[in-house]
Amino acid sequence: MKTTKPIAITLGDPAGIGPEIIVKAFRDAPDATRGCFVAGDVATVRAACAALASPGQLAWPVALLDSASEAVDVPPRCVPVLQVVEPPPVIAVGIVSALAGKVAGECVVWAARAALHGDIAAIVTAPLHKESLAAAGFPYPGHTELLQAESAAYLGRPVSKVPVRMMLATDELRTVLVSIHMSLRNAIDAVTFEGVLQTLRITHSALGAALGHAPRIGVAGLNPHAGEGGLFGSEEQHIIAPAIAAARAEGIDAHGPYAPDTVFMRARGKPGRKGEFDVVVAMYHDQGLIPVKYLGVDKGVNVTLGLPLVRTSPDHGTAFDIAGTGRADASSLIEALRVARTLAGVGRDKAAVTSV
Repeated sequence: MKTTKPIAITLGDPAGIGPEIIVKAFRDAPDATRGCFVAGDVATVRAACAALASPGQLAWPVALLDSASEAVDVPPRCVPVLQVVEPPPVIAVGIVSALAGKVAGECVVWAARAALHGDIAAIVTAPLHKESLAAAGFPYPGHTELLQAESAAYLGRPVSKVPVRMMLATDELRTVLVSIHMSLRNAIDAVTFEGVLQTLRITHSALGAALGHAPRIGVAGLNPHAGEGGLFGSEEQHIIAPAIAAARAEGIDAHGPYAPDTVFMRARGKPGRKGEFDVVVAMYHDQGLIPVKYLGVDKGVNVTLGLPLVRTSPDHGTAFDIAGTGRADASSLIEALRVARTLAGVGRDKAAVTSV
């Protein structure tokens, strides 16, 4: 079933490349941005349009919306923006600041609540800066945790009862993480029977709905060589393997645990050849994200699994070092928009289905 509700693109950190890649997406990918709008600040988007204009060329125009619903009728060749925050003073580009974090965080909060109330079809989040977000007083390390908290509040549940997982996906590889933003020491402690089994359940349900079939899940071990039979650690024997067995008893097509240095290669798909697995469940952040990002940040998409709303984002950060230079690549944001359209039912995009 297709929906005519719009998709919101949150502004991201206004000191980063978010506004720039948003403008480039509307300018260069009209198919992906059709029916989308920016939940953010009009002046910031206008400044990005002006900065990207060639000498002697008019800046890409901005259309000011009065409501999100107007986005579906906006003509092409402009950037529709809904002012969802108090207009901030001028924000310095490329610098961590509480003001920039406040703008970025408030845009996400607005979009989350709009999605939860059914006013928009999906959220695509431009990158925010975690230091700026923290400086603004938001008690969340990133988008995922903020959206989880908003969802829990809307559902009237404790945050622990709205479990979410991060999936990073390219055309070649997908990976889902048992833990997300925490220290490596704490991430090791987070590898529990319950945590691994819950990750497998969420992956099976969410990815199965996107693919149209039960995903074949490869599970990475925690230790080198997946513990080598207990020589390098016992987590595989006492935690991960029992969780996989429990998942298989529920009908989940999970396999492993496999050596972390080879399972991603086994899952990697190439033109004309599918990988051995549809997705790899990784035990912690860098274990899962390094392989995906190595294959190409420009095409990577972050999908939050387990939320009662659709949220995707590009697979990169705020890139303060190149913000304001016009060099930022919008490819990952464009892919995130296409995946969001597919997951939300706003048409079916064949390329996006492959990326999910």
